[in-house]
Amino acid sequence: MPQTLPAFVQDLPPHERDFVLQRVQPALLGLMDGSVSTLAPLFAAAGLTGRPLSAFSVGLAASLGAGISMGLAEALSDDGAVSGRGAPLGRGLITGLATALGGMLHTLPFLIANMSVALHLAYAVVVIELLAIAAIRWRYMRSSLPGTIVQVLVGGGIVFAVGLWLGGSA
Repeated sequence: MPQTLPAFVQDLPPHERDFVLQRVQPALLGLMDGSVSTLAPLFAAAGLTGRPLSAFSVGLAASLGAGISMGLAEALSDDGAVSGRGAPLGRGLITGLATALGGMLHTLPFLIANMSVALHLAYAVVVIELLAIAAIRWRYMRSSLPGTIVQVLVGGGIVFAVGLWLGGSA
């Protein structure tokens, strides 16, 4: 096992270690990227257009584009032989799908015709997404729960604020 892995991963039984490295880590990477990277374009589009369906279209495009990009990046970054992270195609699919899912969860409320309702629901979904990411990091990556909540909320909050700022404070 490579020495760069955290001790807790090296100490796991092989099937658990493989699950964390080959499934959880790529999914977590995708969820984090999809949840955070789509915030700014989605909320900027909502604020600039004032039209929920336009915001939905931007969120859909950002989510699918990010999913494809992240899936390819993960699949092409490492063949898994040295790192033990598994088959590139499997990791790429997991990362890409999780990225698209992470971006779509807070995009779906914009199918609601009332912008105010859509925005408030999307805000709530973002908070739930970020807390879920923190819980996954805590459970599988053995991070400190308060520390990981702060990290995820601060990172997501910064990108969210940029989207509101660019969109004219939707």
